[in-house]
Formats: sequence, structure tokens, C-alpha cells
Amino acid sequence: MNNIKTIFSIKDLENLTGIKAHTIRIWEKRYELLTPERTDTNIRFYNLSHLKKLLNISFLNNNGHKISKIASLSTQEIHQQVRALASEGQLKNHAINTFKLAMLDFDQELFYETYNGLIKTNSFSEVFYDFFLPLLSEIGMLWQTDTITPAHEHFISSLIRQKVLVNTEILQAQNKIEHRNAFVLFLPDNEVHEIGLMFINYELIARGHRSILLGSSVPIISLTDVLPYYQKITFISYFTIKPEKEELSRYLAEFKAKLLTDNTNQLWALGHMTQHIDHQSLPPSIKIFRTINSLIATI
Repeated sequence: MNNIKTIFSIKDLENLTGIKAHTIRIWEKRYELLTPERTDTNIRFYNLSHLKKLLNISFLNNNGHKISKIASLSTQEIHQQVRALASEGQLKNHAINTFKLAMLDFDQELFYETYNGLIKTNSFSEVFYDFFLPLLSEIGMLWQTDTITPAHEHFISSLIRQKVLVNTEILQAQNKIEHRNAFVLFLPDNEVHEIGLMFINYELIARGHRSILLGSSVPIISLTDVLPYYQKITFISYFTIKPEKEELSRYLAEFKAKLLTDNTNQLWALGHMTQHIDHQSLPPSIKIFRTINSLIATI
């Protein structure tokens, strides 16, 4: 049995398309847009074709097409309308939906095809901010609600990570380092969500900065090894799931004592767990950012 998800509940459809389950049922009854299948115990379920059709319907509806008009179209005509809109520049929702389908099908070719279409008219930074970040945010929600499995999340994350690495390598071959001070990028112990950090590394290199990417799960004591090499270091970290809420104060106190004392070094942090940090109690050497964009704007 393969790992491709082919059966979806109506709640799965809601999570994947953004259309409320109640609305989906109304559309089924009023317009016969979808005809769900039924189990032996009469529980409705949907297949991948239903999902693809509903994603296309959602795209058209979000771009001003009335649902009554969409209902009069065949599946092929709906697909043609979507392609026409996408070619006119209404790409964002369509591309994100296509990436989601690639994830659910474990379809690398569809991912590459969609990415290559975007990169023709967008810089890599634009693709990351406008398409990958919203996609990753949605994937986090889909994983939390059991709509997708960890395998789906790892698959799409691996492909996005690959694109960040490729574009970073291109920059490194072209750009000269123009700054003497260093940015040291790392994730705390047991933190492995590194795509955001990798993209910050890309943005730093694009601006001519010296960026040292240490990667995931780096203990504080290991960071002391870089201190002798640079007069000033700005440490950047992403707190997605670690340190845990109860550990944050202790972690920051230890970090300050070992890495930010008797020097001009700083720690810049962002990520989900930073919402639990009391910003008023932080020393000037520790700064919290809500988004990658706001951090990059500070550089």
C-alpha cells in the first residue's frame, strides 16, 4: 500500500481548501458540485479528484467567479478557467494549491514545474515570501489537525530546503563579503525547523554580510567556539518549538552570560516560542522579531 493520501473527510477538505464544511455541503446539495462516496456505514468521504476540483473551485470563487456560474461548468472547463486566470497573473492561491497537491501526491515533478513557472517572473526572495512562507504556515496547521502526515510535511519541506540551498550556493559563488562583523545562525538544542534560518542566511549573503550557518540543535556551549574569531557577532536563532516556555528565561540568561557579556555581541530571535518572552525584561543585547521581513529590514 502506498503512502499517497487518497481519502479525505469533509474536515480535511475544509482544512486544505479554506472552504467551510457547511458551505461544501450546501454546494453539494444546491449545485451538485461534488458527489461524495460512502463507506459501508454510510460515512461520506472524498477522493483526490474531489479535492483537486474543490481547490480549483475555491480559486475561481476567490477571484470573483460566482458559485452558480462555476457550477454550470464541466470539470474540464473549470480547469481551463483556472489556467486562464493563472496565466493572467492571479498566481498566488493557484500556485499554493498546486504545491499542496504536489505534497499530497508526493509529486516532485509538479513541485518543480510550479516552482519553475514562478521563478520566471519572481526573484527567489519573492517566491519565498509570497509562496513558500504562506505554504509552510498552512502545512503547519494541516499537520496539527492530522490532515496530512509527517511524511507529507517532510517531503515538501525537503523540496523547499533544496531550493534555498541551491539559490544560496549561487549567491556564494557571486557575492563578495563586504562586512567584517559576522552573523552566526543556529537553532537551539533539539530544534530542527531550519528552513526559516536557512532563508535568513540567503538574505544576509545577498546583502554582502558574513553569515555562518551552524544549523540545527546547537548547544550554547558550542557557540563559544566562534567568539575568538570576530570582533562583533550577531547571533540569530529561530525558536519554533524549543526552548519550551518554561525554559526560555533560563536559556536566555545562560546565553547572555556565556556569549553576550563583556562584548558588543547580540542575539536576535524569532519564531513561535518567542511570544512567551517578556520583551520588557530583555537586555539591549537581545532582540525579538515577529517576522523574517522585520529582521532583514533591521540589517
